[in-house]
Amino acid sequence: MTVPDWLQADRLPRVAVAPGAWRYAVPLFALGLLLPTAPLLAVVGLAGGVAVLWFHRDPPRDPPGGGFVSPADGRVSVLRTEGDRVRVGVFLNVTDVHVCRAPAEGVVEALEHRAGAHRPAFSKGSERNERVDVDCGDYEVSLIAGAFARRIHPYVESGDRLRRGERVGHVSFGSRADVLLPPEVDREDVRVRKGDRVRAGETVIAPGPASKPL
Repeated sequence: MTVPDWLQADRLPRVAVAPGAWRYAVPLFALGLLLPTAPLLAVVGLAGGVAVLWFHRDPPRDPPGGGFVSPADGRVSVLRTEGDRVRVGVFLNVTDVHVCRAPAEGVVEALEHRAGAHRPAFSKGSERNERVDVDCGDYEVSLIAGAFARRIHPYVESGDRLRRGERVGHVSFGSRADVLLPPEVDREDVRVRKGDRVRAGETVIAPGPASKPL
C-alpha cells in the first residue's frame, strides 16, 4: 500500500511527539483514510494513530535550579541501596509521558545496550529486561523495556554534555526508568518514597548540585 504524498510524515502537522512516533502513526492513519468501504476498520485505524501520537507526546518541562530530578513520569516503584549507592526506579504506566530526562548536569561517559527479557516493568523479573544504561559518571540512568516494549530509543551518545532535565531517550509502549545516585547521596536524603507520583525533569528526588552552565 502506497501512502499518499500529503500523508507523508514530513507533510503532516508538527506536534510535540517523541522522535519516530510518526513512523508508527502514519500507517494507522493511512489505514483509516484509505478504507472508506470498511468504516469500522477506518475508525480503528484513525483512533490507533491518535493513540500512538498521544502515547509519544513530549510536553515541555521546567527543571528546578538544583537537586537530582526524576528521569521519568510515573510512580516510584524501586527504592533500594546497592552497595554504597541508592537506586530510584520509576514505573511508567501507559498513560504517562514516556520521554525520559537527565536527572542532573553531566557528561555521558558510556552508553550500553543490554539484551534481555520483556517482563512487566513493575515486576521483580524486570531486573533482567532489555535496557540501555547511560553512564554519566556521578550518576547512571537506565531505560528499561516492559512487557510490550520492543524499542528503546536513546537520544544521546558518549561524550554528550547534558543539562538537568534534558531529554535522553524514550521507550515505545511501556517501560521503567531508573537513576543510580552518586555515593554521597544517602537513602535518608532521598525525597520520594515508593508509590509517589513524579514528573520527569521537575520532581526533585534527591539533593544535588545547583544548575550551572556546561
